[in-house]
Amino acid sequence: MLLENKNAVIYGAGAIGAAVARTFAAEGARVFLAGRTRTTLDVVAKEVHAAGGSAETAEVDALDENAVHAHADDVAARAGSLDVAFPLVGLQDVQGTPMADMALSDFERPIHVAVRSTFLVWRAAARHMRGQGAGVLLAFGGEGDPMRDHYLGGFQIALHTVEAMRRQFATELGADGVRVVTLRTGGIPESIPADFAHKEAITKELEAATLGGKTASLEDLGNVAAFVASDKARTMTAATANISCGALLD
Repeated sequence: MLLENKNAVIYGAGAIGAAVARTFAAEGARVFLAGRTRTTLDVVAKEVHAAGGSAETAEVDALDENAVHAHADDVAARAGSLDVAFPLVGLQDVQGTPMADMALSDFERPIHVAVRSTFLVWRAAARHMRGQGAGVLLAFGGEGDPMRDHYLGGFQIALHTVEAMRRQFATELGADGVRVVTLRTGGIPESIPADFAHKEAITKELEAATLGGKTASLEDLGNVAAFVASDKARTMTAATANISCGALLD
């Protein structure tokens, strides 16, 4: 198994966080799910347990500095190490409104959430990983061209900002054996809530942008994330894993 004897912290148990948690556990990792809603976390943990995996949950607000560090310290103390950290919290973004008509609070919210949660999660994990001489910090999203037929507000700007953070963290932590990698998907329609008003339009645009007419699935994402987090990907850092099905050309 790719992640045997690895301890992985995943912040957020939405569609993407759940997919990653299931695959990590299937590959042998001990998964620590953290988020603000206990019931959502417990649903994912039960799925992991039913499949024979290991998952624990904790109510943690990824925007709360003290809570994030306390959780990382607790995981490292109880598990013996903290090997993988993946912030996947919802960015609370507003889409569908042109920039010229958008309220400042709606524009800046996803940027604030993305930057703060990523920084806090990575910093808390990195402090343990440096002492271990190994560890993997993951991000989701990556850079891409603006969508022409849909207004993304501050969402894509938030992802681009995290990419700058990825490069900086990777540069500073490389000598300590810590890798930092972004999973760059170009968008996964499965992860869009069913009641989201623009889901159908976004799905069509995402599919049309790929070279084969089909986007990456949540299962694809989980599989690649598990590989990137594993020792088999030891040469990958300060990099993106492009699983956009050709929508984003390298």
